[in-house]
Amino acid sequence: MTGEGGNVVKLRAPRPCPICARKSVPEFHPFCSKHCADVDLNRWLKGGYAIPAVEPPDEWDEASQSRAGEDDAEH
Repeated sequence: MTGEGGNVVKLRAPRPCPICARKSVPEFHPFCSKHCADVDLNRWLKGGYAIPAVEPPDEWDEASQSRAGEDDAEH
């Protein structure tokens, strides 16, 4: 990508491998090797990167149930 005046503009600084922190290589980007790419895939498949669920507050449950009861009464 070129900027004003024809100068080459780097989009961002290279980042290290997210698994082992070694220099990443284009062939396995963003990882440094097939091994680190496979480690990351294994973490995804086993749920290592899962986002924890947050239970709604009790008052939200009560409000939704009371609205459901009102809808049933109208029919």
